[in-house]
Amino acid sequence: MSDSKKITVAVIGAGPMGLMCAYRLLQQGYAVTIFERDDRIGGMTAAFDFDGLQIERFYHFVCATDEPTFALLKELDIFDKLKWRITKMGFYYDGKLYPWGDPISLLKFPKLNFIEKFRYGLMVMYAKSISNWTKLDKVYATTWLKKWCGEKAYNVLWKPLFTLKFDKFENDLSAAWLGTRIKRVALSRKSIFEERMGYLEGGSETLLVRMREEIEKLGGKIQLRANVSEIVSEQGAVKGIQVNGEFLPFVVVVSTVPLPYVPALVPGLSEKTKKQIAAIDNVGVVCVLFKLKKQLTENFWLNINDPSIEIPGIIEYTNLQQYPDKIVYAPYYMSHEHAKYKWTNEQFVNEVKGYLKKVNPEFSEEWILGTHVARYSFAQTVCTPNFYEKLPPMKSELKNFYMADTAYYYPEDRSIAESIKVGEDLAKLVIDCNNHAQ
Repeated sequence: MSDSKKITVAVIGAGPMGLMCAYRLLQQGYAVTIFERDDRIGGMTAAFDFDGLQIERFYHFVCATDEPTFALLKELDIFDKLKWRITKMGFYYDGKLYPWGDPISLLKFPKLNFIEKFRYGLMVMYAKSISNWTKLDKVYATTWLKKWCGEKAYNVLWKPLFTLKFDKFENDLSAAWLGTRIKRVALSRKSIFEERMGYLEGGSETLLVRMREEIEKLGGKIQLRANVSEIVSEQGAVKGIQVNGEFLPFVVVVSTVPLPYVPALVPGLSEKTKKQIAAIDNVGVVCVLFKLKKQLTENFWLNINDPSIEIPGIIEYTNLQQYPDKIVYAPYYMSHEHAKYKWTNEQFVNEVKGYLKKVNPEFSEEWILGTHVARYSFAQTVCTPNFYEKLPPMKSELKNFYMADTAYYYPEDRSIAESIKVGEDLAKLVIDCNNHAQ
């Protein structure tokens, strides 16, 4: 493709998905500009300065099945930055902290009988073996779990996680979505007795910086603080974008922003597509970060089922990736319209302090070196049964407009690997459609 014939593409959103889409299009000779309304690239993987420590606003980890991540790290010559560590999992149940995540811990757990434990273990083994999730796409997760584990085991191990993460949608989730989560973590284990997780030296910022370098080397442009207010179309085809009060012409526009923003952003979409998008629910997240002097627990991941604690878990990130101080994430999940979502940062911090004290009675105010609260309005898609059928196509009926967000990872859950994969899918779709049009 000669410079005079380069097709201009606007990619909206500079998270890993948008960056990957832009990178692949640039490699094929397209002229790409990325527009990001934030003051940094990365989306949910973006880092911030936590009192001198560069760390992500929302935690991320790598599993052994994350092949798209491995391939990209190798391509960008930073595969050596990927490190692995044996981690531990805990389960805080009704006022007591139990070890979790291996057969011995399961057998010792006193709140289930042997049959219930056996059924739970069998369910995990079965999930690891599934390769085609089509059948489970039509089944509710709660129904599937109760069938495998029984009502009591579901109430002890799963119900609070569903309630605290999905609120009114707790009974609406697809078994395929849940099963892929179980499989991804289960297949990342070093053995049945050891959990192993990965991380990048320098965090996700290491990957983001390299992607940005390659994008700019290929002639791509990244505009930050760029508020795209409209994707403009005429007679059923994209004409460009309205950004920061200025119209910029583009032949192709790719949106990677959360799907709920798209109907207002793209008035030229059909009513059918707008209704499809409106029918997809999301929950937001408020993530409270603590920088501590001391280790809270030995666990990387701590699931919680306690009536006095209103978060589904605590992630002690420095039990995976070590920093000079201890980093703890405490995520709340709720709709951005929920009354509690409007709490002040101080209210969230103060509530989590009480939770940390419950988990470790030795915890005190003197341990705290810093706090931070990050929010994201559309953090988790509610993936219901038959979700495949509910998603609008990535290639919309509006000529040269393409879209995707984390909903298109389905049945997989949110991860950088899935962002990379869907970003590549978007780029391939643009290239294929353009080739057919010529």
